[in-house]
Amino acid sequence: MARSTFVYVTYIRTTQQKLWSALTDKEFMKQYWFGNQCESQWTPGSTWKMTYPDGRLTDAGEIIEADPPRRLVIRWEHQHKPELKAEGPSLCTMELETSGSAVKLSITHSIEREPSQLIHAVSGGWPKVLSNLKSLLETGTVAL
Repeated sequence: MARSTFVYVTYIRTTQQKLWSALTDKEFMKQYWFGNQCESQWTPGSTWKMTYPDGRLTDAGEIIEADPPRRLVIRWEHQHKPELKAEGPSLCTMELETSGSAVKLSITHSIEREPSQLIHAVSGGWPKVLSNLKSLLETGTVAL
């Protein structure tokens, strides 16, 4: 089966632990994810969900792998738009690696189908979210 993949890499002047916390703390997340938040126990096998600011469910899934503060893998299934939900689960892998005074954050979001409307959608969203995250951690304010 064909696979659609989106990869985004950024370098953030912070520590692995601070970045891990930013990626897993639902209150901090609201600041850079346009009010959205994720909830999970952040351990393998635990449920994971993302909600809009008004409480509607946008995405849900399961934590596949968690190796704080280095690697997080989420089975991610969109819940809000029927055409994206119909594509089924995708896999989102976040890898954090120290690089000098920064942390290299690599996001790989993929699904076993070609083409994928979900991957097209996240390819527009991840750059905005991660630009906000980088700006917030480095300057204290979001970019967008």
